[in-house]
Amino acid sequence: MTGLRKRGEQKKVMWAYLDTKLLLHVFCLLLYLSFPSVASSPRYPSSCRSQGQFSLSGMHKAGDVVLGGLFGMHFISVFPDLSFTSEPQQPTCHSFDILGFRQAQTMVFAIDEINKSTNLLPNVTLGYGLYDICVKLGIGFRAALSLVSGQEEQFILDKTCAGTPPVIGIVGDSSSTRSIAISSVLGLYRVPMVSYFATCSCLSNREKFPSFFRTIPSDAFQVRAMIQILNHFGWTWAGLLVSDDDYGLHAAQSFQSHLAHSGEGCLAYLEVLPWGDHPAEIRRIVNVMRKSTARVVIVFAHESHMVNLMEEVVRQNVTGLQWIASEAWIAATVFQNPNLMPYLPGILGIAIRRGEIPGLGEFLQQIRPDQQHNNSYGNNIVKLFWEHTFQCRFTLPPAGLVEDGGTLCTGQENLEDVETEFLDVSNLRPEYNVYKAVYALAYALDDMLQCEPGRGPFSGHSCGNLQKLEPWQLLHYLQKVNFTTSFGDQVSFDENGDASPIYDIMNWLQLPDGRAKLQNVGKVKRSAYKGEELIINGDKIFWKFETKKPPRSVCSESCPPGTRMVRKKGKPVCCFDCIPCSEGKISNKTDAMECTSCPEDFWSNAQRDHCVPKKTEFLSYHEPLGIGLTVASIFGTCACAVVLGIFIYHRKTPVVRANNSELSFQLLLSLKLCYLCSLLFIGRPRLWTCQLRHAAFGISFVLCVSCILVKTMVVLAVFKASKPGGGTKIKWFGVLQQRVTVVVLTAVQAVICTVWIVSASPTPHKNTKYHYDKIVYECAVGSVVGFGVLLGYIGLLAILSVLIAFKARNLPDTFNEAKLITFSMLIFCAVWVAFVPAYISSPGKYADAVEVFAILASSFGLLVALFGPKCYIILLRPERNTKRAVMGRNIVS
Repeated sequence: MTGLRKRGEQKKVMWAYLDTKLLLHVFCLLLYLSFPSVASSPRYPSSCRSQGQFSLSGMHKAGDVVLGGLFGMHFISVFPDLSFTSEPQQPTCHSFDILGFRQAQTMVFAIDEINKSTNLLPNVTLGYGLYDICVKLGIGFRAALSLVSGQEEQFILDKTCAGTPPVIGIVGDSSSTRSIAISSVLGLYRVPMVSYFATCSCLSNREKFPSFFRTIPSDAFQVRAMIQILNHFGWTWAGLLVSDDDYGLHAAQSFQSHLAHSGEGCLAYLEVLPWGDHPAEIRRIVNVMRKSTARVVIVFAHESHMVNLMEEVVRQNVTGLQWIASEAWIAATVFQNPNLMPYLPGILGIAIRRGEIPGLGEFLQQIRPDQQHNNSYGNNIVKLFWEHTFQCRFTLPPAGLVEDGGTLCTGQENLEDVETEFLDVSNLRPEYNVYKAVYALAYALDDMLQCEPGRGPFSGHSCGNLQKLEPWQLLHYLQKVNFTTSFGDQVSFDENGDASPIYDIMNWLQLPDGRAKLQNVGKVKRSAYKGEELIINGDKIFWKFETKKPPRSVCSESCPPGTRMVRKKGKPVCCFDCIPCSEGKISNKTDAMECTSCPEDFWSNAQRDHCVPKKTEFLSYHEPLGIGLTVASIFGTCACAVVLGIFIYHRKTPVVRANNSELSFQLLLSLKLCYLCSLLFIGRPRLWTCQLRHAAFGISFVLCVSCILVKTMVVLAVFKASKPGGGTKIKWFGVLQQRVTVVVLTAVQAVICTVWIVSASPTPHKNTKYHYDKIVYECAVGSVVGFGVLLGYIGLLAILSVLIAFKARNLPDTFNEAKLITFSMLIFCAVWVAFVPAYISSPGKYADAVEVFAILASSFGLLVALFGPKCYIILLRPERNTKRAVMGRNIVS
């Protein structure tokens, strides 16, 4: 924004201007302080004499110790050329300021009150020298120089021109810029300066301003107070307007720094209000305010900067804004009129701490022109006040007529007969700071005069004294001053010269007649125990909005739980988009910067605002797939039992006896075990089921295939034994050899399983690779090699069975079981060849389902292919279950 770009340049220009001024003013001061020796010149009498002088409006009173005061009692001045001549130079001031005059009278009252006190400075009379600076840096600087170097044309200290300087401390100035310039020079000579209205945080720099103090809090505290107000109402998006001076520019810098540090708000724009009449720039600034989405506008500026701005706000009809005012203009009565209320609804702001000064009201009512002390040039500021208040003149103009139809002043007019805010002491704020500043200097002087010789803080434990009082001595005690006002406020200064910070929070209440009334709705303060504390009475605040509530002022609405903030490119941090958290991550708070991952066994819910336990997945008895496989397994087991029962019942029939009934019984038992072992693959995996399922599967199938292999070998051996010379071969395949062969082949698989389980046992495993939102419970094989050897051994026996059965497929009908074995083993091999890729590619529970399906399919293939035809003959074609039929003789169907 333009304001942001220009701020740095404007600040450089301002400092360059101040540096030039300071050099000039230092030169002026040196001229004042460096030429007391001109007394030796024959042109001057033998007394100390100033090199030059200024003619300034003010009030003066003699005393043992004189305190200076700088007050703006006029708004506008026409400044003469900066030169030193023997003739007085009088700046022309216009537009009398009632409040500035009341602040000066407060200092007069405080000094009179101290002089009457028997406890504070009982033997010392305080005097004062107050100047009207006309709110101009040049006049204020001249006034300060006059105070510290001697205002009168001729002043006698002693014969050696040595002694107490005319003023040992100054109350003022009200402006940060003027305070910076004046204090930079006064600090070189350690002349104490106590400001009642300069708030720039830069003045807390003790290296640059070693003798500066103030009874008003620093802007650094005011900035933090405003940020607390923004946070209190949830305003994270605001505009900032500042005046083009040290007060505004330092406030802008501090505001940006604190906002960046806290991260709790952003500036939509920052604009610098120009000095003087710049309508084009004012129009541009108001246009920025009107187009911005920020509903809150913070203004650090003086009342004079706001006049042109408000005129343009009215012209462009900019409404609906919530203004937050700094202490410089929150109490400005010029804006509290019905015409501006639609544009300044319910202003909130920071105000100087209100105090009560007993007796001040009566003192102000007794002011008379003839009772006040004039300066040596006859410029009685009280007369100017009197003429302004009663619209009269003390002297007639040359034409003999009183201007503006007024009358001639008598000096006996009654202040109570006119309506003036001068007598209103119900809302003393800057005046209360002036009062505290005067008392701070008085208490410091009192502490110094109570010093016991030999115990002092200065060289050789010496003390300061009234006859040779130096400003730097008073500065030492001012740093340590600590007292309590009659209003109950404690006054002390920290190491930077700042007073204990406390502000009132004010609100403009609109009255029925359309005007505004300032009301206190809270306070903000800092204490040693509670730190910075904000107290706001929200029920008292007047909101001139339809909702009667605080407006919303955010760049982006808050991100709800389940989302995270993502900054918009090129925008402040308060402007962002809300992006939903990705799966498995959540955010359970508003405006989360990052989404957090759920724990391993948890997953994000649909709203992404909290973690829920992951769904578990395994081949369960309660799901359709598990139920189907369980039923098939039980059915196969029952079928084996039925076939076994049939064979046992018909064990003496030719069909059963002709096909090696013992191996058939073993085969049926092994098939029954194959069906039952499939049940171990269903249900939640446990350690024992994981270890047992593959062992039972491997041993059962090896037992089954071993029986088939031995049966095939017996068939082939019997056929060859029936040929000439083959009788010797049949003796190697007797019943004992058959049993031993089956046991040995099965034992090999048992050894493989044992080695596998012992070396790398299968264990239950929670697999999250298949589904991030699910936990798949499965059995990790432990050793892929062990599992491969187990399957390979089964495959080897199956291939041998197929090859032998295939070789015996064309044997005579008497031995036609070889064809059934060939067909059954082809089914078996086909199933397990297809199993391997299907098992590898199946995720989670479906891998177990594939393995169970392969077990059941191969088992049913063997059962049906080997025992189906035989059961058909036994049960449905008993006429073929005869020895004759088995021997191959033809029968008639």
